Amino acid sequence: MNVEDFVDILGCDFYTGVPDSQLKALCNYLMNTYGIDEKHHLIAANEGNCTALAAGYHLATGNVPVVYMQNSGEGNIINPVASLLNDKVYAIPCIFVIGWRGEPGIHDEPQHIYQGQITCDLLDLMDIENFVIGEDTTVEELKSTMDEYYNILDSGKCVAFVVRKNALTYDEKVVYENDNDMIREEIIEHIVNVTGEDPIVSTTGKASRELFEIRESNNQGHQYDFLTVGSMGHTSSIALGVAINKPDEKIWCIDGDGAALMHMGSLALVGNVNPDNFVHIVINNSAHETVGGMPTVASTMDLVNVAKSCGYSYAVSVDNFDDLDKELELAKSRNELSFIEILSSIGSRKDLGRPTTTAIENKENFMKFLEK
Repeated sequence: MNVEDFVDILGCDFYTGVPDSQLKALCNYLMNTYGIDEKHHLIAANEGNCTALAAGYHLATGNVPVVYMQNSGEGNIINPVASLLNDKVYAIPCIFVIGWRGEPGIHDEPQHIYQGQITCDLLDLMDIENFVIGEDTTVEELKSTMDEYYNILDSGKCVAFVVRKNALTYDEKVVYENDNDMIREEIIEHIVNVTGEDPIVSTTGKASRELFEIRESNNQGHQYDFLTVGSMGHTSSIALGVAINKPDEKIWCIDGDGAALMHMGSLALVGNVNPDNFVHIVINNSAHETVGGMPTVASTMDLVNVAKSCGYSYAVSVDNFDDLDKELELAKSRNELSFIEILSSIGSRKDLGRPTTTAIENKENFMKFLEK
C-alpha cells in the first residue's frame, strides 16, 4: 500500500514516534512532508516519551494523534497506556502504528524473535484493538477498518495498526547526512586498537555489527565484547553493572546518540556511582542510522556538559582521529569515570554483516572471559 493512501485514511495531523526500518516508508514520507515540525511531526527519545507527548497534543487540541514505533518499543508504552491513556483513567485516544519485527514464520534477528511472537498479544492485553497490514491489504480494507476505529477512538480508547515488512511503500527518497568526517567503523577500529583485552559493552545496531566484523578482520576472538543486540538505550547500564563487579578491569561502553537519549537517566546513575574503571563512549552522528537515518536531537545538545552535570569526572568531545587517539589513551590510563563524545558521519558499508555467533554464545564467552 502506498503510504500516502495510508496517511490519508488515518486523517490525522500530528505524528510522533521513534523511527523503525519496517516503517521506513512512513518515516521518509513524514520527513519529506513535514521534516521536524512541532505542530505536525516530532521524533521522540523513546516510545513512552512520544505517547505522553501525544496525550498532551490531544489535551490541547481534542484531536487524535499518531504514535509510530518498532514493536520492540511496546514495553516502553505500557505504563503511559495503562495509567494515562486508558479509558478507565483519562480516556485519551491514540492511533499506534507499529512495525512488526520478528513476525512468526519470518526470519529475523534473535532480539526480535520473542518480541515478534507477543506483539499482538501485548496490544490485546492493553485493550488496544489492532489490525495487521500486509502487502496484500487493500485501501478498501483499511478504510473499512478505520471506519470501525472511529467509534473506538470516540469512546476514549486506543487502536493500532501492526505493519508487516514491505506493507507500506513510498517512491520518494530521502538523503540523511551531516557535516562530520569520521566514519563510525573506523572510529571503532581505533577504539579496539587502544582497548586491547579490556571488556567492551557495545550498543544495539550497526556499532555492534561493526565491532564483530573488526574482530573477525583482526583474527581476534569475540570474548572481549558483549554485543547488546536489543534493549536499546540500556547499554550503559549493562556496562555499569559489569564495572561495579569487576573493579580491577577497565570497562568500555560503546554507545550511540539515539540509544543514549532513549534512557538518558542512566547517565545520572552512572555519574552518581562514579566508577573509576568506566569509559563511556558515545558515537554521535545525530541519527537513528540503523533504522534509516532519521535525525535525533543530539545535534543540538551539549552531551559533554550533560555528562559533567550527571557527575562524570571527565568529559570531552572529539571530531578528528588525532584527538580521538589521544583521548582514548588518556582514558585507558586514567583512574576516573570518563565520557568521550565522538562526532561521526552517517553511513556504513553496504556489505556490513551480522554476528555469526548466537546471543547465548556471546553471553557465555563474555562471562568466561570476565572470570579470568
